[in-house]
Amino acid sequence: MKPAQEKYIPFVPLKMEKRAWPEKQLTAPPIWCSVDLRDGNQALIDPMNVEEKLELFHTLVDIGVKEIEVGFPSASETEYEFLRALIDGNHIPDDVTIQVLVQAREHLIRKTFEAIDGARHVIFHFYNSTSTLQRKVVFHTDVEGVKKIAVDAAHLIRELSQPAIDAGMDLRYEYSPESFMGTEMDAAVEICQAVIEALHATPEHKVILNLPTTVENCMPNYFADEIEYFISKLPSRESAIISLHPHNDRGEGVATAELGQLAGAERVEATLFGNGERTGNVDMVTLALNLYTQGVDPGLDFSNINKIRDVYEKVTKMKIGERQPYVGELVFTAFSGSHQDAINKGVRYMEESGTEYWEVPYLPIDPADVGRQYEPIIRINSQSGKGGAAFVMQHSFGFDLPKAMHPEFGHIVQVETDRVGKELKPEAIYDLFKTHYIDAAKPYELVRHSFAEFTDEEGHSHVTFAGTLRHTDTVFQVQGSGNGPIDAFFNAIHGQKMDRFTFIDYSEHAIKQGSDSQAVSYIHLQDQNGRDWFGVGMSHNINLAPLKGILSAINRAVNHDAE
Repeated sequence: MKPAQEKYIPFVPLKMEKRAWPEKQLTAPPIWCSVDLRDGNQALIDPMNVEEKLELFHTLVDIGVKEIEVGFPSASETEYEFLRALIDGNHIPDDVTIQVLVQAREHLIRKTFEAIDGARHVIFHFYNSTSTLQRKVVFHTDVEGVKKIAVDAAHLIRELSQPAIDAGMDLRYEYSPESFMGTEMDAAVEICQAVIEALHATPEHKVILNLPTTVENCMPNYFADEIEYFISKLPSRESAIISLHPHNDRGEGVATAELGQLAGAERVEATLFGNGERTGNVDMVTLALNLYTQGVDPGLDFSNINKIRDVYEKVTKMKIGERQPYVGELVFTAFSGSHQDAINKGVRYMEESGTEYWEVPYLPIDPADVGRQYEPIIRINSQSGKGGAAFVMQHSFGFDLPKAMHPEFGHIVQVETDRVGKELKPEAIYDLFKTHYIDAAKPYELVRHSFAEFTDEEGHSHVTFAGTLRHTDTVFQVQGSGNGPIDAFFNAIHGQKMDRFTFIDYSEHAIKQGSDSQAVSYIHLQDQNGRDWFGVGMSHNINLAPLKGILSAINRAVNHDAE
């Protein structure tokens, strides 16, 4: 490759001594305009048919988008027919405005007016290229030349609008100086002001000035300077709505849109998940949910983002990446052990504190707010820590493992991930738990048992356990007393070659699997060498579950020593 400085012309930023936008905050959403059906569609390998466009249109309406660019009706019969299908089929709600795009060329403008006949609310969007590069390479003209193209088109559009307005159409105008980012700002101001005047725009009947980053060619802060400068120099600012149309060639479309709004823009043209030419348009979903996570209502509903994704992938034949913000398969997933632990603690903190706010580390948004589930948040591979497996067991299967047990079970899972060399799905983690704990039923087995309970004169409870145990081929009787069923059972077995174990702790909770409810007991024992052993017992009988848990811990220790 040639040295960069010998091949590429760097963007020259504006010289601004003072700028107001860095001190601003986004406290309200922009006016949203979807360009999925035009900009998004024209970028597809296989453009959408009429039925697919209709499905996407209604999805956008359900999301709450009130301005939708439906196409370029003068470009092809397919585009024309879709617009007629929308109008003639009464698909457009009364509170939704359709937007049509057309080049600043007379025959195309006339064709577009034919296409919108009968629509109630229309934005008539026309454009021509104004950038230095386009003037030099494509049009071989100067600023006056591109201004004349824009103004002539504006005069014609205003003239042709009158019959439609007289017939009751709510018709508004939008002008785009295409490649605005690469246009000299004073030239952009001059051209747009001339268009405002040609359209006779007023503060009561504003024109939309759409300022596209048709091809992104500078940093977002430089673009914000351009927007602030443009607005400050535009004589008829009060007669214009300043709109943005960012693309993503530098991967900075979202930042460009956000900083452009800080600089004074009031409207954003965007697409679902950033579909569009080359690297795409700015992503409406990311912009909206970025606002939402900062406490600002975006005015759009993404509470069922999976359904929106499914429609999008169906009609566009495009797949959304696994890392796509808010909707990608992995964006609510943590493999790192420390991340998993922090998420787990955050969820517990919210449950225990009763806080009204979302306060979970590593999750900038509650997955439930966009219709996602907690189950896939923590996923287990060789990089995962001790708390991840416990989180999966709790949120996927309802087992609330005591904290002291997390390292042991985490190690079991870690050994398995190292063995298989890939992610373990929740079902595989459950199988490990079941194999190592619940199914640890040998060599010691409880064959039958009974409890007897009485209360002495001082009100103290006394429990006696009597039962039959099996150790491989040997069956023997045991009996013991204590202040409760667990104490009684432990005392009963203590003299049966199991006296090397000390009882440390116990916890229990109910778990429901299908229509079945069982007690789950977690037992913590310690052997004479100071090693900790955990056991798990499950039973419909609340007194039997901890007994199974004790034998589970003992069996695990015995089997380990026998290996």
